[in-house]
Amino acid sequence: MDLSNLKPAAGSVHSDNFRRGRGHGSGNGKTAGKGHKGQKARSGAPRPGFEGGQMPLYRRLPKRGFKNRNTKDIVAINVKALERFEDGTEITEELLKKMGLAASACDGIKILGNGEITKKLNVKVSAFSESAKSKIEAAGGSCEVI
Repeated sequence: MDLSNLKPAAGSVHSDNFRRGRGHGSGNGKTAGKGHKGQKARSGAPRPGFEGGQMPLYRRLPKRGFKNRNTKDIVAINVKALERFEDGTEITEELLKKMGLAASACDGIKILGNGEITKKLNVKVSAFSESAKSKIEAAGGSCEVI
């Protein structure tokens, strides 16, 4: 028994696809599952996060800084990490993601110049630092910005 094998008991899960308030025979008539009276029985019940007039949690916690919604997640990879590829390989962003050198959800990859490279590689990524570009080209490879 592990978490991946858990499922609800037979008959315990009901579809949310039934009509409420259509008489006693439907099993969900009269109060339509809302109980008797009270705020949660009325239309316009409180919005999510409402704490009955108490200062809600999302307003009690401090907010710091600025979150840019248009930011791009650029992953930096050093030249020494490219040494694992064979001579003459064409290195693309998809290949680097597949090899686990970059997160699959990143928006771009930049090659930085830390380390040495001895193999001739054709690298096609979003950006290069000047030192990385010179090291790749000095080893006989090529750099292409996509």
